[in-house]
Amino acid sequence: QVQVVESGGGLVQPGESLRLSCAASGRIGSINTMGWYRQAPGKQRELVAGITSGGSTNYADSVKGRFTISRDNAKNTVYLQMNSLKPEDTAVYYCNAEVRPLSYSTTLRYWGQGTQVTVSS
Repeated sequence: QVQVVESGGGLVQPGESLRLSCAASGRIGSINTMGWYRQAPGKQRELVAGITSGGSTNYADSVKGRFTISRDNAKNTVYLQMNSLKPEDTAVYYCNAEVRPLSYSTTLRYWGQGTQVTVSS
């Protein structure tokens, strides 16, 4: 009933930039926090950045000053602008949305399928 789809991953060189997008669609009543997570090979999934419906943001220490999260509430879309990328940013990036579906009184967490980001020279 609710779908979350990411786009924008790819292969870049160190120091370059990428912008990820994530759109939620379907029978959506409201969306609370949206966020980006990442998982590198052999590592646990970790929070990269999150943003509330009111625009409050939080970031992992490793990306502060380089990544910026933003959202367009009218489009149910969240973005992650990634600058000064490093090889250690290489991972599959997942979008997460806390959605209250229509006719529901509680929120559910929905995940996208993930998009690969590779930073390599």
